[in-house]
Amino acid sequence: MGLLSTILGFCGFGVGISMGLMIGYYLFIYFQPTDVKVPEIRPLVEQDSKTLQRMLPEIPPWVKNPDFDRVDWLNKFIESMWPYLDKAICKMARNISKPIIAEKIPKYKIDSVEFESLTLGSLPPTFQGMKVYVTEEKELIMEPFLKWAGNPNILVAVKAFGMKATIQVVDLQVFACPRITLKPLVPSFPCFAKIFVSLMEKPHVDFGLKLLGADAMSIPGLYRLVQELIKDQVANMYLWPKTLEVPILDPSKAMKKPVGILTVKVIKAIKLRKKDFIGSSDPYVKLKLTEDKLPSKKTTVKYKSLNPEWNEEFHMVVKDPGAQALDIVVYDWEQVGKHEKMGMNVVRLKEIPPEEPRVLTLDLLKNMDPNDPQNEKLRGQLMVELLYKPFKDDEVPKDFDNPNAVEKAPDDTPAGGGLLVVIIHEASDVEGKHHTNPYVRVLFRGEERKTKPVKKNRDPRWNEEFSFMLEEPPTNDRIHVEVISNSSRLNLLHPKETLGYVDIYLADVVSNKRINEKYHLIDSKNGRIQVELQWRTSS
Repeated sequence: MGLLSTILGFCGFGVGISMGLMIGYYLFIYFQPTDVKVPEIRPLVEQDSKTLQRMLPEIPPWVKNPDFDRVDWLNKFIESMWPYLDKAICKMARNISKPIIAEKIPKYKIDSVEFESLTLGSLPPTFQGMKVYVTEEKELIMEPFLKWAGNPNILVAVKAFGMKATIQVVDLQVFACPRITLKPLVPSFPCFAKIFVSLMEKPHVDFGLKLLGADAMSIPGLYRLVQELIKDQVANMYLWPKTLEVPILDPSKAMKKPVGILTVKVIKAIKLRKKDFIGSSDPYVKLKLTEDKLPSKKTTVKYKSLNPEWNEEFHMVVKDPGAQALDIVVYDWEQVGKHEKMGMNVVRLKEIPPEEPRVLTLDLLKNMDPNDPQNEKLRGQLMVELLYKPFKDDEVPKDFDNPNAVEKAPDDTPAGGGLLVVIIHEASDVEGKHHTNPYVRVLFRGEERKTKPVKKNRDPRWNEEFSFMLEEPPTNDRIHVEVISNSSRLNLLHPKETLGYVDIYLADVVSNKRINEKYHLIDSKNGRIQVELQWRTSS
């Protein structure tokens, strides 16, 4: 009986399976669902941007966004340099990780952690596009879109309690969009002092992890846990506005930090050579340190005198006493026309001992060419007193590392007042009808200052600084900045031409201490000018 029931059970199972398959096939063939619609086929040109991005997620950013530029040249460069970059990066990683590992492993009672193998593989990262931001500050901001599907071989050996375990990282994928800021920009190679790196969004990180030769990522739930943990940890450390700061140069050395004060006392001149055919000369002295963009210091004019006495004192900031020199030029003031040079001389700061006042009597020369026979003619002498005082550690100006920091006003600034500093950086798209030799005229409270002209240039750079000492904050004042072109040759019909102007109100400068912006020029089609304003106080 038992045998018979077993045979019938097998037969029933076989018959049931066969009948079920036949019925299911019949229903599938002859009973089609009525709510199924034929998919609508549309050309790609008719799709909107969001649909295209969803359908084609691998489109590079320079296709989707006009702000991104193609950087194929950079990818080719990295591809060619990758074998060497691989070795250099791995060597740097070993050197950086050694002290960190040595500091951390005693806490966990681990004997050692070493790289048995460290290579980034043969596949270099690629940049899908790059966005560059233009600002008015001394910085360069870039946002590259990075993709790296590499084949690295990173094998780490961990020894503890007499046992050894190996951890291997393979098949690494990283998709990230970092923001790289180079600042401040300095006149020393590589032309930036620091690199700031931050992430604009959480990166995508995917990799394989082998523990003792077995695939650890196959453990249920571990893959997603590790991936989210890495994303969160990296985001907490470097997601914008948090940054990773990498120093490249010492800003104080790259930008020539102030190291002392040179005090120059112009005492008198002796037996100056007369320049005017009728009457006597009207001499004054100009002082300027080389490699310094600040305007020259000037004495008062002594009218009708060839043996003038000034006894005037000036203070000048020294940045490099080993290379800088003091240029001294004596001029004959003219009411009309160009002031005529009466003589000059140069004093190198390295020849002046610190903290020791020195009185020098300098022979005035036509120029500093030792082979010029014109220098043998007597042009008179100039007596000056020089004192160089290096800064002590507590006297060095603070906030020098911050290129946007505002300096303090001089000690002789009136109480309640300050120093208004106007820096004319550059202009763009300025063009005259008859000539384009632009210079800038700055007008404030009846005082006029001018930059040097730049010949035949629609995008001139001046980087000249002007100062106005004020007894009270210019809260209700405005400053007039005008770009003018002078004809480079005799042109009686169009000797001078206005290329545009702007009036800047100073209330914001007083409250913010510093403003650095580009202004559209009035009466100019596309002209713009970059002006930096600072309000310096002694407090």
